[in-house]
Amino acid sequence: MDKIPILLDTDIGNDIDDALCLLYLLHQPMCELVGITTVCGEPEVRAMLADAVCREVGREDIPIHSGAGTPIIVPQKKLKAPQGIALEGRTYRKDFPSNTAVDFLRETIRSRPGEITLLGIGPLTNIGLLFALDPEIPSLLKGLFLMCGRFDEPKGEWNARVDPHATAIVYNARVAQHISLGDDVTYKCRVSDEEARRTIKELGFELVNDMLEVWLTRKDRVTYHDPLTASVIFQPDICTYEKGRVDVELKVDELLATTYWEPNAEDSYHTVAVDVDPKRFYDHYFSIVKRG
Repeated sequence: MDKIPILLDTDIGNDIDDALCLLYLLHQPMCELVGITTVCGEPEVRAMLADAVCREVGREDIPIHSGAGTPIIVPQKKLKAPQGIALEGRTYRKDFPSNTAVDFLRETIRSRPGEITLLGIGPLTNIGLLFALDPEIPSLLKGLFLMCGRFDEPKGEWNARVDPHATAIVYNARVAQHISLGDDVTYKCRVSDEEARRTIKELGFELVNDMLEVWLTRKDRVTYHDPLTASVIFQPDICTYEKGRVDVELKVDELLATTYWEPNAEDSYHTVAVDVDPKRFYDHYFSIVKRG
């Protein structure tokens, strides 16, 4: 079985879905997790969390790099990584130098041209900087999968809004396979706090369970935004898609980072998910992520 080489760019440490996505990639037998980069406020803490999750699964071999803590232009909306408190009493790597993510991404993609799929499940600062600093990189990727945007109506989505200028850079890039899952689709994979506790805690990963509890002090539900985005790399028919073009608003302040979707545009180089089969996704996710 040929494995798919994946680079994961994540803002793990706020919503629980980043950790659930990482668990999926660590268990997916078709995934070669080439490395992890972190983005947003306290990126070093986020790198520590990623390392601790990997260790809980018995993986200490995956390169992890801390990335950009602030957006390219606008102020940071995510200053802290609240789930960092779950690290207390656990073993994890602490010596993450600042801002090594973009160099790591660049070197890794250039070392394996046409092979790497880049999975972005947080704000796009690292990826935007990567594409701006080395404009050839998009053409060297096998694919780019993003949990970003909203495509059923012109309304802002969190990952896009945190760094709108990086979002625009990324959506202007030409990648052979440029696929986005917007929150208009990912919100269809949402469960209550009770259901989340039942299904996630049954997996038996104590750190992830503690991270879940931190999340549930602020919200009463879990949405599988990021695990869904990862899953369609390996099981694409969980979703249905349309081709077209995405344009990102940068001129009107109150609409900043709105992702405008034009299906079947004359110059169509984006693909977006337009629907999902939630049951099929849940069945797939929990068939892959198991303890032991």
